[in-house]
Amino acid sequence: MTTTTLTRPEAAVPGRSSGSDAAGHRRRRVLHWIAVHSVAVALALFFVLPFVFVFLTSVMSDGQAMSGDLWPDSWHWSNYTAVLDTPGFLGWWRNSLMYALLGTVFTVCSSVPVAYALAKFRFRGRRTAMILVISTMMLPPQVIIIPMYLVWAQQFHLSGSLWPLIIPMAFGDAYSIFLLRQFLLTIPQEYIESAKVDGCGEFRTLLKIVVPMAKPGIAAVALFQFFYCWNDYFGPQIYAAQNPGAWTLSYGLESFKSAHAVNWNLTMAATLLVMAPVIIVFFFAQKAFVEGVTLTGVKG
Repeated sequence: MTTTTLTRPEAAVPGRSSGSDAAGHRRRRVLHWIAVHSVAVALALFFVLPFVFVFLTSVMSDGQAMSGDLWPDSWHWSNYTAVLDTPGFLGWWRNSLMYALLGTVFTVCSSVPVAYALAKFRFRGRRTAMILVISTMMLPPQVIIIPMYLVWAQQFHLSGSLWPLIIPMAFGDAYSIFLLRQFLLTIPQEYIESAKVDGCGEFRTLLKIVVPMAKPGIAAVALFQFFYCWNDYFGPQIYAAQNPGAWTLSYGLESFKSAHAVNWNLTMAATLLVMAPVIIVFFFAQKAFVEGVTLTGVKG
């Protein structure tokens, strides 16, 4: 007769194994997240830390800003008031805003119809016209700056103002036309044909059908142009240098740095005030900007 002995399993200690398993799972999950996102975190710190340094320096005292300290002993928010009270600073702000807004509106309004024609119209020489538009992107502005300055200064007497920079934007921009044309190629032709069947002309089709569908592309072009105008230093230096009343923030900041060479806190505060509108605009329009840039290269 065979006797079978049954072994009773040991009872698990309540809370010990389950707790250690949960802690180990959390630890592995954290290590996995760090391993996956380590490069992204490093790049984010690489881009963010300079802005943090500028901000912290801007709220230091005069003596501490020259000492190399990384953290302010006391927060001097009056530095921003001192910058805004600098003679001419608010005028530079107004000129930059006028230049950026008018330049953006003129560029978008003049580039959208040209891009629409190059993307959706079928006419002889369309490819040649597109090649000519792209070829103008290869021409550096420094090559034509002397004859253009002579025209604006001697023929139109507009030197000492920003109008020689704003008026040409009403005649289109090659880079903006190219980006918009690439985006409009992604709009199905059936929508345009349906609008024409309903009795819409080309202009009404552009306004009622194409423009609402092309909002991401138009937003991307508008942001590119706004950033370009706001940060433009070469143009105001050529046309508005002799008139301090027409200076922009990008050009006036150089004069501010020269006048406050030993006041790094005021220089950093002025720099942050110059950068703030660009950062705010990009923060609120980031989704449309990324979507427009992404969809622009879908078709060739």
